[in-house]
Amino acid sequence: MSNKPEQLRAPIAHLVCEPCKEAIDFYCQAFGAEELQRVPSQDGNKIMHACLKLDDGFVFLMDDFPEFCEGKSQTPKALGGSPVTIHRYVDDCDKAYKQALDAGATARMEPEDTFWGDRYGVLVDPFGHSWSIAHHIRDLSDDELEKAMAEEFSGG
Repeated sequence: MSNKPEQLRAPIAHLVCEPCKEAIDFYCQAFGAEELQRVPSQDGNKIMHACLKLDDGFVFLMDDFPEFCEGKSQTPKALGGSPVTIHRYVDDCDKAYKQALDAGATARMEPEDTFWGDRYGVLVDPFGHSWSIAHHIRDLSDDELEKAMAEEFSGG
């Protein structure tokens, strides 16, 4: 028997978003997420925990609570960005990318066909989190991938 809830067995991104209420609205509008749970702080001013269903997985969210982190804010904006990019495979990269931009995301890399076989783009949400969005367009063998990568980086 496992101590993990059956539906929560895969890794889950847990994002600090300020304000979290707006982040929930953004992810629902931009990515089609479904809000499953919202746990407010005792005073009702912040969100201690929220769970969103996104594609076939989940994303956890919370407001920034510096008072529990040695007085330090944990949002990507306060930290000067994040080295983490959350990746989504979708049916139509261009459509999903535009939907996120229309909801308030900022373009970082417009969708393009890549040497590794995906149509791929990158954006930043209004809370500072980076997202890549892709759909697969072709399979490559290891040899084909190596050749495509060499061509990509040699300028040829």
